[in-house]
Amino acid sequence: MQLYNNLSAKERAELIEKAGKDRLTISFYKYAHLGNPELFRNHMFLAWNEIDVLGRIYIAHEGINAQLSVPADNFEKFKHHLDSISFLENVRLNIAIEQDNFSFLKLKVKVRDKILADGLNDNTFDVTNIGKHVNAEEFNTLLDDPNTVLVDMRNHYESEIGHFKNAITPDVDTFRDSLPIIEEDLKDHKEDKNLVMYCTGGIRCEKASAYYKHKGFKKVFQLEGGIINYVRQVNKAGIENKFIGKNFVFDDRRAERVTNDIIAQCHQCGKPADSHVNCANDACHLLFIQCDECAEKMEQCCSTTCQEIIHLPYEEQKALRKGQGNSNDIFKKGRAGHLQYQKDLRNIFESLSVTES
Repeated sequence: MQLYNNLSAKERAELIEKAGKDRLTISFYKYAHLGNPELFRNHMFLAWNEIDVLGRIYIAHEGINAQLSVPADNFEKFKHHLDSISFLENVRLNIAIEQDNFSFLKLKVKVRDKILADGLNDNTFDVTNIGKHVNAEEFNTLLDDPNTVLVDMRNHYESEIGHFKNAITPDVDTFRDSLPIIEEDLKDHKEDKNLVMYCTGGIRCEKASAYYKHKGFKKVFQLEGGIINYVRQVNKAGIENKFIGKNFVFDDRRAERVTNDIIAQCHQCGKPADSHVNCANDACHLLFIQCDECAEKMEQCCSTTCQEIIHLPYEEQKALRKGQGNSNDIFKKGRAGHLQYQKDLRNIFESLSVTES
């Protein structure tokens, strides 16, 4: 009974290329009460491995959160398997706007304490008492209402490359960081404003809406299916698209382009850019925005130190990594202190603060 991958990412990529078949990138989530997450995890792995599903799936007592890809000609088998599980029957599937056969190269089904790292004690409030789901047309109508406050429930590096017009985009590293900040900022509008939230595929808003209702917000709305579903709906219905830029996604594509607007800057030189890369130094792997010119000059590295390291013999690189954990900078992503453009911005802000004082 195989409950793990037996192919490397490179080997899997070669097989996908050789097969020459299209794959669909899909995400979905579902909150439910699972008595034995480990047993459910093994069942899912065996069933999906059989039909060549690849992806990153988290399973916990509270449900499932999945980002995956499946061969297009196996989609019906995949859907039939989901529908055979009572709580996943007819679950909403967010199918990617832009397809990439190499979005995932391994099947990773992991048991976690939670399917979403929210830092909340779910026993203190009713997680099923959620806000009202709205479709793209209803969402647009709400945005035209002057009594609406629109909040991006994603992290800074996601909203940096794309967001809805006039949205509040909290400057946070994690979802759990955003919850108390938003509550404090909007504490005087718990009854008179429409609190409208959105995220990538809907899961963060699902939990946040229940949390804010528990905290006393009266008019709580969430974009059903998140940005992925919104873009699909506006394109199909021909209604106004109020999202600008790219939608960050958590697979090897890193983003789907929604509009041609480039609203971010290269973190090394400041030129308009919105392509995220991971530093080529495996000991760093920092996620940041890099323009084509800097990518060529820096060889897709975030610093000259990392650039020097990638030219060392592999064994020397391996020795340097031994026993070394990730720097805290990796969690800051594009806000890491050594990125030159970010450093220049901080110097500007500091000088302005001195001048004003």
